[in-house]
Amino acid sequence: MRIGILGNGNMAEALGTHWVRAGHRVRIGGRTPGKATELAGRIGAEGGGTVADVAGFGDATLLAVPYDSALAVLDGTGGAVVGRVLIDCTNPIGPGFTLTTGGGPSAAERIAEASGARVVKAFNHCADAVWRTAPPTVPLCGDDEAALETVRTLVRDVGGEPLVVGDLGRARLLEATTAFLIGLWLTGHDPRTLLPPLDAMR
Repeated sequence: MRIGILGNGNMAEALGTHWVRAGHRVRIGGRTPGKATELAGRIGAEGGGTVADVAGFGDATLLAVPYDSALAVLDGTGGAVVGRVLIDCTNPIGPGFTLTTGGGPSAAERIAEASGARVVKAFNHCADAVWRTAPPTVPLCGDDEAALETVRTLVRDVGGEPLVVGDLGRARLLEATTAFLIGLWLTGHDPRTLLPPLDAMR
């Protein structure tokens, strides 16, 4: 596939590295094109440029920027992601590990409405270090089956196992769960201790 990545931070590097190794054509776009080009060279991607340069490149596009800048980044694409598969790995988390989206639509739903893209929520529940070393099961939320199938492939290409957990409306639950988990991790607690063995739930 051709994959465009909007952003040149840790998530862009971690996931982009896997996709390059899997044989995909990857380009990196950023609001600082020089940094995007430097990252592209470091991971062996085809090249870098502005977000507008890269947004229309891919069969899929990864949105790998902080949520609070996501809508501005998408606005800078000039509508290039309309109708395209857009992978949203953002987390709308504020002080106290609470959602900045409040009780309203999820970040993924807001991104879909603002961009006109076929959004799939994925890769948001773990930090970049996890994707570099031991990719887990990856929950996916989306409304478009073809978009979900594209992202399933890309999940497997980073070594993870895709699990569709619902439509895009369910993304708010995934985002809230992630905020809760991050709060536990960063305060030194192991979330796995909260969950009973699967057999106990049958």
